[in-house]
Amino acid sequence: MEVEEKPSEGVSPGEILTEQFPAGAKKRNRKRRIMAFIVVTLLNAGLLALLASQLLTPAQDQSHLGSAQSSSSPLIGHPAPDFTLAALSARSAPALHLASLKGMPVMLNFWASWCDPCKQEAPLLEATWQRVRSQGIVFLGIDFEDRQSDGLGFLHTYGITYPNVRDASGTVAINYGVTGVPETFFIDRHGVIVRKVIGELTEQSLQSNLQVIAR
Repeated sequence: MEVEEKPSEGVSPGEILTEQFPAGAKKRNRKRRIMAFIVVTLLNAGLLALLASQLLTPAQDQSHLGSAQSSSSPLIGHPAPDFTLAALSARSAPALHLASLKGMPVMLNFWASWCDPCKQEAPLLEATWQRVRSQGIVFLGIDFEDRQSDGLGFLHTYGITYPNVRDASGTVAINYGVTGVPETFFIDRHGVIVRKVIGELTEQSLQSNLQVIAR
């Protein structure tokens, strides 16, 4: 007759199982700890990779953009901020007041002599100006935070004949929300900004926006 062994008093069944199968229990616990460690490590690695991608992705330097990008702006649909700036000229010339151009479509181009995309678009701007000036469209350049001598040298080098003014302090650029050059604003006959382009203008982007403000 078999005698059923009973657990010793004061010893729990769990402790008996642990004593009977110590290696298996430890193995399972170790496996669970390893899996938890792997999951946490993968999550941390993913978060670090996401953070690194945000930090290491270079910010777009607008002074080196190779092509124009249509941009939204809180100023679009609103009157262009008025300003009065001194003409960029070797001779004495009266200051230019933007409000005096109301009634005419205006292409307002922020540029600087040290800006490579500005140099690339300069011949296009001058050639287009010569073609559309008879239609009553005004081209106005704003030399941004530049020395007068450098700005005048730029106009001479690229044969620019349309009016240009100096924003030496950058105040006007701030009012327009300019974050880099070139940036171009297209203003309709009512003095309202209808388009903004960031970066170097192309013939297509320039023509399409001029058509909008010339209506």
